[in-house]
Amino acid sequence: MRMARTLTSRLPRRIAAAALFACLPALATTPPATIDLAHTPGLTSAQIVERNLAARGGLDAWRNVQTMIWIGHMDSVHAPDPRMGFVLAQKRPNKTRFEVDSMSQKTWRVFDGVQGWKERPDSEGHPDVQPYSPRELKFAQQSLAIDAPLVDAASRGGRVEVEGEEEIDGRRAYRLLVSQVSGERRHVWVDAQSFLDVRYERVSYNPAGVPVMVNVRCREFKGFGGLQIPTIIETGSPAKGAVSDKMVIEQVSINTPLDDAIFERPGAGRRPRAEYGTARSIPGASAAPADQASAATRAAVAQ
Repeated sequence: MRMARTLTSRLPRRIAAAALFACLPALATTPPATIDLAHTPGLTSAQIVERNLAARGGLDAWRNVQTMIWIGHMDSVHAPDPRMGFVLAQKRPNKTRFEVDSMSQKTWRVFDGVQGWKERPDSEGHPDVQPYSPRELKFAQQSLAIDAPLVDAASRGGRVEVEGEEEIDGRRAYRLLVSQVSGERRHVWVDAQSFLDVRYERVSYNPAGVPVMVNVRCREFKGFGGLQIPTIIETGSPAKGAVSDKMVIEQVSINTPLDDAIFERPGAGRRPRAEYGTARSIPGASAAPADQASAATRAAVAQ
């Protein structure tokens, strides 16, 4: 059981639209190659954001999403278990539930929009529920569930600026600086051809508790319910030879009804259960829409 506690203390905390929780070790980033702006056509930040939203499925389509469920697995050489199954449920305005299955142990992290809790086995195998740390709570409260990084950025009081262009995997990408009302600033890279957001950065903390910037790469976008969603999300350093942690999204369910109770403190009501592979693993998800969404997303991922 000690291994279970060690493992769960290093599992990813939250992964949704532009912000992931990260309990896995944080890796510092290295400067990317910069393209000479004098020889490349320029677009304004508003034009880039507009094209990004269109590429992602459109602003109205994102605003119509009330719930989203991701089902898949995580690969990490930094954890005792290199492959872990997960279910991530998100509900507006800012509720999340992250369930992980690893080494025959299940853990949960839930956030009800105000408070957050994490449940894991203690040294004797009994459920141990703890509140989020102040750092985790602040991160969760400032994050937005469901939305892509640039969805409604300006309407939420933020500011988007074009800083330049860089080369990512041999392709041109616009480097945007997104400043939020909270004072947080992050970079988002938008591919100059597809206009999909292929990379963003966020603050994480290394084992010593020191804040560092990490890169999040979004790959293999696929269509789900009219939205373009990355099916591979990699977190780590772009340094040569560095190994990134990978989240592989195998199924996506959109607007499946979710009971608010699943975002409450673990143990406050009915016990959660997990059956990876269908959206029925989320308590409160209605069976028929979940089955339909599951079949559709399996077909989409198989393409």
